[in-house]
Amino acid sequence: MNVTSTSTWFAPHTQVGDYLRLSAQRYPDRPCFVFADGSEQSFAATNSRVNRLADALRAHGIGKGDRVAILATDCGGYAELLLSCMKLGATYVPLNNRLTESEVHTLLDRAEPKALFVSDRYVDSARALTPRTPSVRLTRCFDGGRDGIGAFEELVAEGSDIEPQVLVEPDDILGLAFTSGTTGLPKGVQQPQRMIKSLIVNMSIDYEIMPDEFRYTASPTFHIAGQGMIFMHVWRGFPTLILPQFQPDEVLRWMQGGRLTGCFLVPTMISTLLDHPDVTNGDYTALRSIIYGGSPMSPSLLSEAMERFDCGFINAFGAATEGGLQSVLSSADHRRALREAPHLLGSLGKPAFGVDLKIVDETGAEVARGVTGEVITRSDPVMSGYLGMPEQTARALRDGWFWGGDLARMDDEGYLYLAGRRTDMIIRGGENIYPVEIETVLASFPGVAQVAVIGRPDPHWGEIVVAYLTADDATLDPDELRRHCRERLAAYKVPEHLEVVPEMPLNASGKILKRRLRQQDRAAQR
Repeated sequence: MNVTSTSTWFAPHTQVGDYLRLSAQRYPDRPCFVFADGSEQSFAATNSRVNRLADALRAHGIGKGDRVAILATDCGGYAELLLSCMKLGATYVPLNNRLTESEVHTLLDRAEPKALFVSDRYVDSARALTPRTPSVRLTRCFDGGRDGIGAFEELVAEGSDIEPQVLVEPDDILGLAFTSGTTGLPKGVQQPQRMIKSLIVNMSIDYEIMPDEFRYTASPTFHIAGQGMIFMHVWRGFPTLILPQFQPDEVLRWMQGGRLTGCFLVPTMISTLLDHPDVTNGDYTALRSIIYGGSPMSPSLLSEAMERFDCGFINAFGAATEGGLQSVLSSADHRRALREAPHLLGSLGKPAFGVDLKIVDETGAEVARGVTGEVITRSDPVMSGYLGMPEQTARALRDGWFWGGDLARMDDEGYLYLAGRRTDMIIRGGENIYPVEIETVLASFPGVAQVAVIGRPDPHWGEIVVAYLTADDATLDPDELRRHCRERLAAYKVPEHLEVVPEMPLNASGKILKRRLRQQDRAAQR
């Protein structure tokens, strides 16, 4: 339903596409976006630009239900395009900018977008891909036009500052996000308005957000964590720092600059910042909180970060792309851990706001406290299903519960402790081994920077435990590492092979790609 007359327009519910307009009414002169060079763009100016962009998109035949693909690094235009799609009821398709051209083509083939927006560095890819993607009728570059691809700013200038009036229902798909592929072929996750609205509310509550914040998210905008933070900041009416990519020098400069109140970082980024020579030179008194997630963080690294940055820490856990936020270790939990309960630093916290969470066995029966099982949740911020994958959808969504494949146990107080992915579990001689337990022990050894534990096929045991590690400046002695493990783990859990490598294979969210490690390990054994 498209309505053009403002006098007859009525929406039966507030839509996420309304959030920018409402904040622009309340805080027209407040900065909405702050950029790397320190320049600012107000909420009123952002809403005007987003309206003009939406009007121009509509003039090019892009409306409700149409897909708009994005292959870019982070920028203000990226965020504006997402917000324009929300107002139009179009579906944004953010693509991992670290994928190869062939991988991007596969995703474009599946998504069938009507438009493709790119950064300057991906213009050549866009020129090669669009002739092979017949659905694409519009291409634009955020950094200015070249080589036959028009400029984003020219498109914005084409439109009029008119509020789109499009009724977007709760189950209409706003986002199509392709999973990172850590366990196989990326799946197209269909994210309805219902999911996005609920996720924004949950994040605001569980992340302990105040009205006068100024925050940065290092999670790339093609990831739900990056998008969700920007949407939540727009909804709450405070500015977002937009940086093209995570650069330690620049992030530290902003963290020490006296304005930034918080940020979202993955553990590898926190480790990088702590190793930076300038980390001890600045003042972090403006920081209220650092939210971290995306992968496990060792208690020793977490303790060091809490001491250095001297602010609240919040651990966010969840299969966010598909199942939203699932559990949170609050800032109060972190303070308690330092005061009297250090084991909590290894915890994922308790179920997030509005989330029904259980630990179950393979039949769906709830297991006893302390027993490892699969995490399943029931909540509003959950996907509608996988694009064109009914069997995978049926496995993930069962009787209203989302099965994400994460294994954990719950203690008597209700705190969760991650045991790894269901696909990562190692079975050695009939014994179930959960890699996270071993990774935590190895990460506590001085000089270990990153660690990943995998299973290697073995004719006698079925699988044996193999650990891959990266080191800080120190030289790691495998014998000392094994001794360290034997003192803390049952003998069958001690890695039989320890491999120190120069770097880990990571996805763009900073997660270690264990699938790729397994492939490399198998190839090395041939």
